[in-house]
Amino acid sequence: MSFKEEKQVVRAFYKALDAAAPERISEVAAQHMAPDSLWRGFHPFGELTGPAEVAEKFWQPLRRSLTRMQRREDIFFAGKNEMDGFGSTWVVSMGHLMGLFDQPWLGIAPTGKMAFLRYCEFNRVEAGHIVETAMYFDIPHLMIQAGLQPFPPQTAAHLVQPGPITHDGLLFEDRPADEGRATLAAINAMIGDLGTWQLGLPLEEELARTWHDDMIWWGPAGIGATYTIERYATQHSGPFRAGFKDRSKTKHLARLAEGNYGGFFGWPNFTAVPTGGFMGMPGCDRPGEMRVIDIYRRDGDKLAENWIFIDLLHFWKTLGVDILARMETVPRS
Repeated sequence: MSFKEEKQVVRAFYKALDAAAPERISEVAAQHMAPDSLWRGFHPFGELTGPAEVAEKFWQPLRRSLTRMQRREDIFFAGKNEMDGFGSTWVVSMGHLMGLFDQPWLGIAPTGKMAFLRYCEFNRVEAGHIVETAMYFDIPHLMIQAGLQPFPPQTAAHLVQPGPITHDGLLFEDRPADEGRATLAAINAMIGDLGTWQLGLPLEEELARTWHDDMIWWGPAGIGATYTIERYATQHSGPFRAGFKDRSKTKHLARLAEGNYGGFFGWPNFTAVPTGGFMGMPGCDRPGEMRVIDIYRRDGDKLAENWIFIDLLHFWKTLGVDILARMETVPRS
């Protein structure tokens, strides 16, 4: 099975998009996206329809704010979507969009300095065009670079996150199908454990079933990155599980893998009711929506690295806390 044509569609779009002046982005998007394409982005963008709306509401404002933008891609792969019976083909790209933060964006004051916007994008490709997109990006991470503190102190580390330690994440050429199947199997085994929280094992023993001991969890701003099973359990997984109740079943729109890399996204992935303590925030009596992208690197039969994108702005807004609106009125430190 080959994904060369679908990969080329996305790579050609990125090349044209990244080279285009802001005023030409709508024209470029129309050449590569289907007229009725569906685009999903983190708050405050939500669902957009068609290349013109995506260009005008997302890409043009971002490009005018982050001038001289570069796409610094760390992971690129494609695969068939397990969630629709391996019918559709998706192409995944992850990395940073880096530029000079010269103009305000979403009410965030510019710094005139380099800034990195973490992103991950899933593109469904059909008949030579992109017909569906999930583009998730870490806005709080950009806020912190601009001197803002949108959340209480996080339990893990804040940093500009590198790509895989193996430096082999750009799968421009196809990989053997059995490698992707092994990666998907490892991801599904982890999901089976994570989705229940009821194995009856100590947390570290449960995690060791599907993760290497020296795993790295590259979490979003507000939670942070953490290294080794022991620290992951204490700096994220344990507090996260303790901070919620009534978690819904996991629901993904796409889940795929190629080579040693794979991932998924949902809209939302699940809902849960915060009981208090997660991210230093109070509990409440209603569920919040978790829109998430997870990207994984497999090593052998276990997972070694995980890059996570969570729409925390949307999550807290569903619970009555508008982080982005509040930050618009706060000066940089």
